[in-house]
Amino acid sequence: MKATPADQRVLLDIADLDRRIAQADRARTHPSQAGRINELVAIRQDQLRELTTLTGVRDDARAELARIESDVVIVEQRRARDAERLAVATDPKQAQALEHELASLARRQSDLEDAQLEVMSRVEEAEAAVDAQQALLDITTAEGASLTAAGKADVAAAAEFGVQLARDRAAVAETIPADLLAEYTRRATNDTGAALLTRGTCEGCRILLPGSNLAEIRRAPDDEVVSCPECGCILVRTEESGL
Repeated sequence: MKATPADQRVLLDIADLDRRIAQADRARTHPSQAGRINELVAIRQDQLRELTTLTGVRDDARAELARIESDVVIVEQRRARDAERLAVATDPKQAQALEHELASLARRQSDLEDAQLEVMSRVEEAEAAVDAQQALLDITTAEGASLTAAGKADVAAAAEFGVQLARDRAAVAETIPADLLAEYTRRATNDTGAALLTRGTCEGCRILLPGSNLAEIRRAPDDEVVSCPECGCILVRTEESGL
């Protein structure tokens, strides 16, 4: 294939634009925040499970405390009732029975109040554990929200930049012959479509070409489109090629 050296050099601009377009596309589809966001999703799930467990412990303790408080109220009511009955009792046996029951209720109330204090302590500890876990969850959620917002902004910026690069590429591509562009496009499906030959090295695959290949390229006319024998990209020759 024949193409002027100037048109061949334009391929380097197109290749650079293609590289930048690919970078923009990777930035759009794989924002830098994605890895950490995925980590935070897993962390948040673990924290939610732990919060659920701690909340269950707290709720059980609250329920137990409520039951004990209800029992205390019932015992207090019974003591008050029995005390009233004892105050007006005239039968010694009935009075003795009431006194015995009042003593039993007093012991029962004392035991309940001791249990109430113990359960109240457990409730306080459980509530503190829930609050601490909720704080951890809030931190994780806030970081995730911040990274998600930043990621969306980066994706939008990368998409916009990719559109601009695509417009620039289209404008540059219009300046070279269609057959040269088609040849470049065919070769670019594998890797780099065109690369600079610098001091005997293909900048596409970074391989120093053997002397026999360089001699063949050296003999080729300037308007001959030559290829890298290793990666197959179009080699663009300049004064830096070392020929």
